Amino acid sequence: MTDLSHGIDPQEAIAPQVMRALREAIVRTDLPPGTLISEADIARRFGVSRQPVREAFIKLQEAGLLGIRPQRGTQVLRISMEDVVNARFVREAVEAAVAHEAAETRPAGLAPRLAALIAEQERAADAGDGVGFLRLDEAFHRALAQGIGRDFAWSVLEGIKAQMDRVRFLSFEGATPMADIIGQHRAIVAAISAGDATAAEAAMRRHLREILSSLPKIAEAHPDFFVPRDDRATRSAA
Repeated sequence: MTDLSHGIDPQEAIAPQVMRALREAIVRTDLPPGTLISEADIARRFGVSRQPVREAFIKLQEAGLLGIRPQRGTQVLRISMEDVVNARFVREAVEAAVAHEAAETRPAGLAPRLAALIAEQERAADAGDGVGFLRLDEAFHRALAQGIGRDFAWSVLEGIKAQMDRVRFLSFEGATPMADIIGQHRAIVAAISAGDATAAEAAMRRHLREILSSLPKIAEAHPDFFVPRDDRATRSAA
């Protein structure tokens, strides 16, 4: 298994730190679907007790990333296209409202902060750094929500968008060029800077609908990462 060594800060709650590290490892495919992991092994790798690891596993199960099966072990799950589409729907509703409010209120310092993150994204794209780009993309959307005081809205989205993040990471191989994402971010910031709430909301909606066109291509290119079509049909009929 990939080395998951991460520095654990004893001054912070341990379970969330373990959860974030494992989530990132799953999103960036260091732990691909089908990988078996155990509480004992992860606890040893992080140098912590099994209790916070158990708590992290439960959170990752709720996010659809892990399947915990008694006597059979814990396994990284495949991506559910249904979960991706549902999470995107909720995310669009929330973030379109965030962009609209940001353009209406134009908090001091928000547009320059977003522009700085876009500049960092350009550098990551030039370097071909998919992992770094994904983190900066996350930072862009978080900064937008937090910039208008909607921290809770972002925390809700973080809990439901794990499958989207996995697809977005896979998309860097060509389905959605980084330059396109940067252009979409620029359009959002331009509308916010202009105080055009309608345009800001529309730009955010276009940005978050990108995944709908790229999803089929990504699933075709990475069939081992997605729930098979027959399994999806069975779940829908059940």
